[in-house]
Amino acid sequence: MTIRVLLADDQALLRATFRILIDSCDDMEVVGEASDGTEAVQLTRSHHPDVALMDIRMPGTDGLTATSAICADPELTTTRILILTTFETEDYVAQALRAGASGFLGKDVTADTLLAGLRTVASGEALLSPTATRSLITRFLMSPAAGTHLASPERLADLTVREREVMSLAAEGKTNDEVAEALFVSPLTVRTHIHRAMTKLGARDRAQLVVIAYQTGLVRPTPPTL
Repeated sequence: MTIRVLLADDQALLRATFRILIDSCDDMEVVGEASDGTEAVQLTRSHHPDVALMDIRMPGTDGLTATSAICADPELTTTRILILTTFETEDYVAQALRAGASGFLGKDVTADTLLAGLRTVASGEALLSPTATRSLITRFLMSPAAGTHLASPERLADLTVREREVMSLAAEGKTNDEVAEALFVSPLTVRTHIHRAMTKLGARDRAQLVVIAYQTGLVRPTPPTL
């Protein structure tokens, strides 16, 4: 299956470079280019890409606002957002996660890393290392943004005991292999439980599932180590 990608960046030369790189892959194609957040939302609604490669700082509507709009649209649930930016600060990563982004990369990544990131996000996985997951989720949940509401624990009522166990371990930053080892099951079984939990909770991807785990109190955030 071909991964359909939307490019959102205000630098035309950079978009052209990304298009050449992505279109050179047999399993990917660029379906549209946006120069600002407003256009990114409009083109996402028109083309329904699998992944939107989104810059944060753009004139007018920025990438985080566009990400929030896309992720909040019930007709765009199949589109995932990969944030690509020069500004790799924890605050931006936290905001990207709150907005619903599935991944976050700096613009200094290699071509191979970028392509691998697009494939990862398109498959429904989160493009955050276990360490980053632990650190970043903990940080922004310990100091939620104004207007952010934690989810009720009752939201987990439909999950099986095993699904809660898997979700909890994933939220602690463990990989599928590590979860499998801890629970004495296969990685495939872990992946199945993850996807069932995502479906029941309406989570777009693993990143959002991790956020829900913390918001519902399934996993308690701990202060980051200084």
